[in-house]
Amino acid sequence: MLPARHRLRESADFASAVRGPGSSRAGGRLIVVHANRTDARADLPPRVGLVVSKAVGNAVVRNRTKRRLRAIAAARLSGIPAGYDLVVRANPAAADATFAELDDAMARQLEKATRVRSR
Repeated sequence: MLPARHRLRESADFASAVRGPGSSRAGGRLIVVHANRTDARADLPPRVGLVVSKAVGNAVVRNRTKRRLRAIAAARLSGIPAGYDLVVRANPAAADATFAELDDAMARQLEKATRVRSR
């Protein structure tokens, strides 16, 4: 589970991470990661939000996909630089992916999205 201080909750925060100035995106077959550096201060933790639409599947499939993505994001929090807001969007193919496949996809897309922004 993601700790409360690491969760994106407000609609404006999601919009800023997806469409804000200086935001970056890295996508693959399973997920798309949007990253936006809000502040480089060390006291601001990275925050993560999830988007799993009805295109992914029925409620059972969507909730399973969200639980998996949430657990993966929580395990990777230490590798996300401080001050980043991330939005992880699941593509329909994520419904049939295993936990390991989602974990690999998250690692790849997270690296790409934060590397592009760090330049």
